[in-house]
Amino acid sequence: MRYILLGKLDPEWAGRQRERVSAAREKAKELGIEIQAVYYTHGPYDFIALISASDPYVVEAFALWYLKKKFGRIEASPALDESAMADAVDRI
Repeated sequence: MRYILLGKLDPEWAGRQRERVSAAREKAKELGIEIQAVYYTHGPYDFIALISASDPYVVEAFALWYLKKKFGRIEASPALDESAMADAVDRI
C-alpha cells in the first residue's frame, strides 16, 4: 500500500541533511519500506514523501523511530489511487 508522509524537521537536523537522509533510508529499507519520492516544501511541512509499505504498523514503526532519533515528526496517510477510491465508493 502507498502512504504519503508529511514531515517536519527538528531544527538541530535542518543542516545535517545527508546524515539524516542516509539513516532514514537505511531504516526504511530495514523495515521493508520503499521510498518512491521525496519533495522538500515551504510551509507547514518541510518535506512530503511517497512510500510503499506492507502495512500501517511498519509505517508507524518508521514514524516512531524518526521521532526517537529526534529527526523531527512525521504524519502518515494512506494514498489511494483512482481504482481503490472507486472500490471504496462502491461499498457505500
